[in-house]
Amino acid sequence: MGLQALAQGAEFDAPGVRDFFLPPIVGGVTKPMVQIVLAAVIVIAFYLIATRNLQLVPGRFQFAAESLYNFGRDTIARDQIGSAEFRPFVPLIVALFSFILVNNLFGIVPVIYFPTLSHIGFPLAMSLLVVYPVYHFVGIRKYGLGKYLKQQLFPPGAPIPVYFILAPVEFLVKFVLNPFTLAVRVFVAMFAGHLLLLVFILGGQFLLLEAEGALKAMSLFSWVFAILITFLEALVMVIQAYVFAVLTASYIGTALAEEH
Repeated sequence: MGLQALAQGAEFDAPGVRDFFLPPIVGGVTKPMVQIVLAAVIVIAFYLIATRNLQLVPGRFQFAAESLYNFGRDTIARDQIGSAEFRPFVPLIVALFSFILVNNLFGIVPVIYFPTLSHIGFPLAMSLLVVYPVYHFVGIRKYGLGKYLKQQLFPPGAPIPVYFILAPVEFLVKFVLNPFTLAVRVFVAMFAGHLLLLVFILGGQFLLLEAEGALKAMSLFSWVFAILITFLEALVMVIQAYVFAVLTASYIGTALAEEH
């Protein structure tokens, strides 16, 4: 029994995929396009402001920037890439984490209320145009194309006949699937979380306006669940930014490693 059964003559229009395709603001420019630019501006401005006048005893902005930088450097880049080669990649890891985090948090920011990366094109672009070229490029630069392909496709220690199966699988994973799975993780989490919020918020609104008698009180429960899910979604948004950054560093570490 759907929500429409709770109200006389009213029908609940459940949110779906169509709610993620917003009409253009002007010309062909959509809200997610504006958000992706706004996120870049926010991240750049934040780090510029935080580092313009560095102090021995940091202020709030400097402390926040240093914390994010140290987190990206020590917890992600150093652990995944290795202490010998991680330093050149710290800016990339920190920038990716910060940029993805801001775009995710847009989903719970008042007025905006839309996670940019719930559109698959944005995480896919980051994966295919930034992460994918970087980790293959650094591996090829270090080892040369032939040795790099050998390391990626022919892990040492396997019997020769096994390579007939293993090499195509390794190629499929490392050269085809990795960039797509990297993008899909964050996309699915943002899409599903936002859709769940829409169900509870719009469902609560429907019950308040259309249901009768005691059923109106159910709208309160719906909105309470929406608030609880918002806190859960905020945690997921941070985790997904972290996962994207960790996997990026892991791919770079794998490309640079002597053995796989």
